[in-house]
Amino acid sequence: MNQDKFPRGKTAIVSAATYGLGESPGLSSMDLAVSASVRALQQAGLTPGDVDGLFIALPDDALSGLGFAEYLGIQPRITENNRTGGSSFLTHALWAALAIEAGQCDLALIAYGSNQRTATGRLISSLRPSAYESPCQLVRPVGAYALAASRYMHEYGLRREQLGQVAIAARRWAQLNPDAFLRTPLSMQEYLASRMVSDPLSVRDCCLVTDGAAAVVMASAQRAGDLARRPVYLLGAAAATDHKDITAMPDLTTTAAVHSGARAFAQSGYKPGDMDVAELYDAFTINTLLFLEDLGFCNKGEAGAFVEGGRIAPGGALPVNTNGGGLSCTHPGMYGLFTMVEATQQLMGQAGERQVKNAQLAVAHGNGGELSSQVTLVLGTEDTL
Repeated sequence: MNQDKFPRGKTAIVSAATYGLGESPGLSSMDLAVSASVRALQQAGLTPGDVDGLFIALPDDALSGLGFAEYLGIQPRITENNRTGGSSFLTHALWAALAIEAGQCDLALIAYGSNQRTATGRLISSLRPSAYESPCQLVRPVGAYALAASRYMHEYGLRREQLGQVAIAARRWAQLNPDAFLRTPLSMQEYLASRMVSDPLSVRDCCLVTDGAAAVVMASAQRAGDLARRPVYLLGAAAATDHKDITAMPDLTTTAAVHSGARAFAQSGYKPGDMDVAELYDAFTINTLLFLEDLGFCNKGEAGAFVEGGRIAPGGALPVNTNGGGLSCTHPGMYGLFTMVEATQQLMGQAGERQVKNAQLAVAHGNGGELSSQVTLVLGTEDTL
């Protein structure tokens, strides 16, 4: 494999914001994305006119890059709306870093918004079964993840109580986050009694359906210090894909995060054990377990035991999904950008009651499709350069 040549630490996130989490009736997906964008720009003392690189992927607009530029009233040098599902925005960060380093743009804005909860009340998905899968009538996307969870249970003896540890940890983090959608306590008894959706995944194993938006602003490392008191530097970024449909996944218990994570950590010069915070795309509880293993936090088959005893909950050894994640904070269709926002706010020291003390390094990991597209970012403060 060729050696990755990523511009380590040459670009940084200078601001990050969310908007309209939960329910935002009367607002379109674009309205929400623009509102989050303006909020993020204002944090850095910027206006839309300062932006010359736009990155966006809306769930209901295939030409969202064009509409985004029009809405903001600007003429960017780069407009990009690449879609790989929920991982799209982490790929945007990768390409924005390369574009800034190459001089193709100076200031990149990455944004997302969705009104799925108030507009439809259900998850909107671009996934369509192939001609080979249609006769099986698999419920999408939960059925695909249930297949992965079932296979993992068969191979490694995973128990539902261990999946429950993921859901409960996410809820405990959400209780510290005033913006989280679900903040009521969740006990193991309540988890085990929750309604089954697609065996072995119950409603408490599944992400929320909410409205919401997020945005981050990226600039060169040289400029970042003028725009943020504590910039967050992109130390590594890598993507990997090995299938689209779940029936084509080479191994239901191992994702392409094995490859994206290894490359991103190698670029950064750090290891999983060095991370202070891990923000992982938790559309379903099984995701968190698979990504903990595939990114190198524990060995294959060990994640169930790894998360026991509150290890990933507040006060645990490895803070995971510190905003409450897609399971308890927000999940407006595609969650990837929210992993970046939360990692940034933790490293900037802006996370309030849920702040991880002295956080210097974070991993943000995005997932798209049916465990299909995996993208890993390693982020750090100035002290980690």
